[in-house]
Amino acid sequence: MIVGLIVACEVGFWVLLAAGLAVRYLLKWRRTSVALLLCEPLLEVVLFVVGAVDLKNGAKPSWEHGLAALYIGFTVAYGHYTIRRLDGHAAHRLAGGPRPPKPPHYGMARARHEGRLWLRTVLAAAVACALLQGAIRYVGDGGTESLRAFQWVALRTAAIHGVIALTYLLWPKKGPASALPARDPEHVPDLAVRRTGKDEQQVR
Repeated sequence: MIVGLIVACEVGFWVLLAAGLAVRYLLKWRRTSVALLLCEPLLEVVLFVVGAVDLKNGAKPSWEHGLAALYIGFTVAYGHYTIRRLDGHAAHRLAGGPRPPKPPHYGMARARHEGRLWLRTVLAAAVACALLQGAIRYVGDGGTESLRAFQWVALRTAAIHGVIALTYLLWPKKGPASALPARDPEHVPDLAVRRTGKDEQQVR
């Protein structure tokens, strides 16, 4: 049941997002669009309540409850970011707005971008671990191995993403322009003198 609800929440997320953006930019119903987008967090609340009720009714903690916690954590951390980016693309394509800027690809700008994404992953892991820890305390010591395993999954995911983000800081990716040979500034004045001399000869 929990897995089916996770799938339903994921489908509902994209349906509400598409409906909200279509209503905002095609029908110009801004208030209705805001109401639809504000329903997004309710999906996570429903999933959390159903999982808690399932455990309260005596269900044995399983990987399904761990997956639900990971899903809620990911949605909390990346949901608003996803909505904001897709809103920018919808405004560009449907309402003639400016093209949304692409994420940076090179240098320290890319490192900062990857660092901000990693912080979102840390938030997702923290939310998931907090929910799982609450479930562990609620259930007790018996049969919580699967929940603790998903806590480690969340922590390992954050650690691996952190290592990947760190590589962009330690070894910044260079853009195509940086591959061109740099002009020696010592020869620039000589070139300017030669051009000036030619100009003077032409004038004479």
